[in-house]
Amino acid sequence: MGDKANTHTGAAGRATAADHPASVRNVVLVGHSGSGKTTLVEALALTAGAVNRAGRVEDGTAVSDYDEIEHRQQRSVQLSLVPLEWDGYKINLLDTPGYADFVGELRAGLRAADAALFVVSASDGPETMAGATRMVWEECAAVGMPRAIVVTHLEAARSDFEQMTRTCETFFGGDDPDAVIPLYLPLHGEPGHDGHAPVTGLVGLLSQRVFDYASGERKESEPDPDQLPLIEEARNRLIEGIIAESEDETLMDRYVSGEEIDYKTLVGDLERAVARGVFHPVLAAAPAAPGARQGIGTVELLELITGGFPTPLERAAPVVTTPSGDARTVNVCDPDGPLVAEVVKTASDPYVGRISLVRVFSGTLRPDDTVHVSGHGLADRGHEDHDVDERIGALSSPFGKQQRVLSHCIAGDMACVAKLGRAETGDTLSAKDDPLLMEPWDMPDPLLPLAIQAHSKPDEDKLSQGLSRLVAEDPTMRLEQNQATHQVVLWCLGEAHADVALERLRNRYGVQVDVVPHKVSLRETFADRSAGRGRHVKQSGGHGQFAICEIEVEPLPNGSGIEFVDKVVGGAVPRQFIPSVEKGVRAQAAKGVAAGYPLIDVRITLLDGKSHSVDSSDAAFQTAGALALREAAADAKIHLLEPVAEVQVLVADDYVGAVMSDLSGRRGRVVGTEQAPGSRTLVRAEIPEIEIGRYAVDLRSLSHGTGRFSRAYTRHEPMPSQLGDRMREQAQDVS
Repeated sequence: MGDKANTHTGAAGRATAADHPASVRNVVLVGHSGSGKTTLVEALALTAGAVNRAGRVEDGTAVSDYDEIEHRQQRSVQLSLVPLEWDGYKINLLDTPGYADFVGELRAGLRAADAALFVVSASDGPETMAGATRMVWEECAAVGMPRAIVVTHLEAARSDFEQMTRTCETFFGGDDPDAVIPLYLPLHGEPGHDGHAPVTGLVGLLSQRVFDYASGERKESEPDPDQLPLIEEARNRLIEGIIAESEDETLMDRYVSGEEIDYKTLVGDLERAVARGVFHPVLAAAPAAPGARQGIGTVELLELITGGFPTPLERAAPVVTTPSGDARTVNVCDPDGPLVAEVVKTASDPYVGRISLVRVFSGTLRPDDTVHVSGHGLADRGHEDHDVDERIGALSSPFGKQQRVLSHCIAGDMACVAKLGRAETGDTLSAKDDPLLMEPWDMPDPLLPLAIQAHSKPDEDKLSQGLSRLVAEDPTMRLEQNQATHQVVLWCLGEAHADVALERLRNRYGVQVDVVPHKVSLRETFADRSAGRGRHVKQSGGHGQFAICEIEVEPLPNGSGIEFVDKVVGGAVPRQFIPSVEKGVRAQAAKGVAAGYPLIDVRITLLDGKSHSVDSSDAAFQTAGALALREAAADAKIHLLEPVAEVQVLVADDYVGAVMSDLSGRRGRVVGTEQAPGSRTLVRAEIPEIEIGRYAVDLRSLSHGTGRFSRAYTRHEPMPSQLGDRMREQAQDVS
């Protein structure tokens, strides 16, 4: 694996359907923004013969061309599939965004893949590994996903392969740093005028062969005698690491006794250990020289993928139920089994319409099939449960901006499906006569609110459809129609996520929106007992209006709502008008009595009143009830109540002090802490919701990307008087 002669010719860029799951490799690339994932994908495509030396496909576009937003922002914002052919294998490379705001795209890639390549830059410091990248590594470890590491940017002046390898051992090795070991060491040429020696090739530690890329073609040779001592220590450590993970229990004893272990035995054990997810080789990659056919390390990486990464047959069968929840057993990756496929990404094409990227886990998908589309479990994010039969259109394999037609897609492979008008990301496709459902993958909770409104009347007409299509593509986004504040709110993962949402609304769906300040659902209540008299008397010829009522208002404990009590005696208010008074005071309570926020947690008691045999009416007593409540409020102290959330912050131990100090500065009350796995601490606090509108952004900055939090409404409680006065003034200015 990786130490073989360069006999591969690659493919001419054809994206054909795989014939058997054993010939498929699904690999997701993971790494922080700027680590070089997309550049590496393009280099692999060049080596596989899928693009020309200028990095272009047949139509002249780049293999990574997909979204105009990515070009403008100069960063990946969505998952993209790049299929390659190499040595008789089909390799589906899933390039994921490295920026934390698009972790939903990363999670989709992890769901669709069977192995992961963690891409790290040799010129970066350890801080880039300590945040989200390390957490994703731990997630992969929890499910046993095979992983390898690729060190990029070896051409940079400050690059240090050895130092980055040690950093990987620290952050990824955990209790077993000997499971993270290089397979190759970079070879350097003569230093330039700046003193930096460029990488010209690699030396294979197992084979002790040199792979020289200096000429633009990979050439294999024996190492110079003076190079052998430099690799001996690293080679011995690699062999010991492989033997430690070998399933042959006699191998270590034979090695310790001085026996020379056969090269093929070592390679076989290495490949099995990688496929089992217990050994994580480190490889090196550098850009191709101008005009070269191969980037440094790309052949070695393709050989690792085809030889060491597992086939889809080695992945456990997904948990499948019927839409009603009954368990079903599905064989592992059987092309002849019942159809079970999952939409891992949804996109819109201005000419084709909705395109769904689908991973097939069982069965075979064919063009023009009628399939059952099931979507369950995401109702809280604006995705209503749905079950519908749809006829799919053409199957294709994406490459740059091209869509190459496929005749079928077997279990273990991926394809783009056209014309699934109702399918959303996370939905399950199955046979129409045997509907099945896969549980949605774990997605982060969007916690940054973005309140929007249509810019004009034409935009208002298009807004609903644009928003529904937007959230259908991105299940990490939650759409809220807030009944309390009357705002349309898009809950996003961060500012960049919000910016992309706005740009897609504007450019893809033709909807101009304005961003407005996000409102929290404030409430009002009485601080003490008060009384009010409502008098509604009008006479203007014919039937007049006559209603008088007297009420008393008193505060109730938190969560009591509004309680109406009738204590009228002697028929001062006729029985038929008692409900009218209640309706009037409740209507006024909903409108508010001080700053326009709903009134809660009070008991309103009707004590007395007067009526007229002719002029009293339902409408008159409703008005009198409302007037009485407003008069009672005018003579009382009214508290503004703000919503309080329980917040749980999971953060690395190094940042606990800073997080707790920040929470206190937001009027938060820390109610407890507890240790969590991975040298992290869970901080529990109660904090006013008005103080955490941007906490998703601020926590990321405060914790260097290591923190995450959840929030849940607990109650409303009085707002500080100074802040309450300011909110009343703002309400009066608006009115």
